[in-house]
Amino acid sequence: MHIVLVIALILVVLFGVVWSWRLALARAEYIRTFMFPPGLLEKLATQRPELDAKDRQLVARALRQFFIAYLKSGRKFVSMPSQVVDELWHDFILYTQHYDRFCQKAFGNFLHHSPAVVLGAHRQNNSGIRRVWWYACLDENINPRKATRLPLLFAIDAKLRIANGFHYVLNCNGLTRTDDSTGTIVYCGGDISSTDFDGSTDGFGDSFSDPGGNDNGGDSSGCGGGCGGD
Repeated sequence: MHIVLVIALILVVLFGVVWSWRLALARAEYIRTFMFPPGLLEKLATQRPELDAKDRQLVARALRQFFIAYLKSGRKFVSMPSQVVDELWHDFILYTQHYDRFCQKAFGNFLHHSPAVVLGAHRQNNSGIRRVWWYACLDENINPRKATRLPLLFAIDAKLRIANGFHYVLNCNGLTRTDDSTGTIVYCGGDISSTDFDGSTDGFGDSFSDPGGNDNGGDSSGCGGGCGGD
């Protein structure tokens, strides 16, 4: 009788694991193939008239990558590293019924918009940006600890030459604070990864600081490096 109960318990656990795995796959596929509501990308065009239809589709793809990172992280806090993608996210949220339905199908909960920073001296400030870096890299089969290129979500502002965007580079040697071509701050992608951070925990060193020299200590009054979702 005892053996039968043990076997039954194992089967229940295995069923739960398989069910969770299949659900996660289905949610990821839903995000990847999701069609944004009509008019959303056109609204972005009014804010960023320099972006053509192909550029706007690229922004939409980067927003999907952000949502994938949130899902893959186990729905932990993630930060938004792109200004233009954040603008599209803001616009999407205003389509309240569409956004709510999307969140329920994609995550099983509502993904709220909340302020974040790029990198700060405090651990909690850094976890969101490093977590989204980790899963955005994995989404493109990039080694998060030894990246040879930036994932789309971190590359798109520079790629589309977004004014006041968040521009990242991998090679930090001789890095200057300002990109002379756009007047925007350039951030070091190498500062985001960490040898002891695996994307699922907050295990990273205390030695990292805000590239812009601004440590707001978790101040929620603004979006110093984009905005995050939790």
